[in-house]
Amino acid sequence: MRDCTYIAADFDHDKEAVNVIYQMKSKGYIVLKDAHQLQQSNDSSLACSIKKSLKMRMDASCKFVLVVGNHTDTVSKGGCQLCSSYNSYTSSCARGYSVDYRSFIKYECDMAVKAGIKIVVLYNSFKVDRTLCPEAVRYIGTHCKMWYLGADGKYYWDYNRIAQAIGG
Repeated sequence: MRDCTYIAADFDHDKEAVNVIYQMKSKGYIVLKDAHQLQQSNDSSLACSIKKSLKMRMDASCKFVLVVGNHTDTVSKGGCQLCSSYNSYTSSCARGYSVDYRSFIKYECDMAVKAGIKIVVLYNSFKVDRTLCPEAVRYIGTHCKMWYLGADGKYYWDYNRIAQAIGG
């Protein structure tokens, strides 16, 4: 049964924005069942093992939330070419797995589109800049900024906009 919300991001650069979503959930501002609680993966696992886990989570999800920051579309983590089991001479996996050059983020975006689930893209910014968004979801779903400029000239998290975009 698809009843989870799948949250994806460049956790090296946009973890604070993801934490805002989880804080909103813990305070009851948004209601979501986190797909990542279904199964955990270690960063030390092989990319193919992690992608298998990501697919299982995506299969249980009805909504895909992608946090986009300045590095999201250029992240390469998760591509087989970065794995120690990848043989660059033969372009094959020494463990016999199929080779996938996509990053975890691009893999997740492709899976969300293929699954046909609701897609929400939140920009860790005061503006929507689709050039930073992975191509698979660049023009699909709801896109909105996570920040607003206050009357005092400072930027603040736009909790109302984030909650509205994610929904219940």
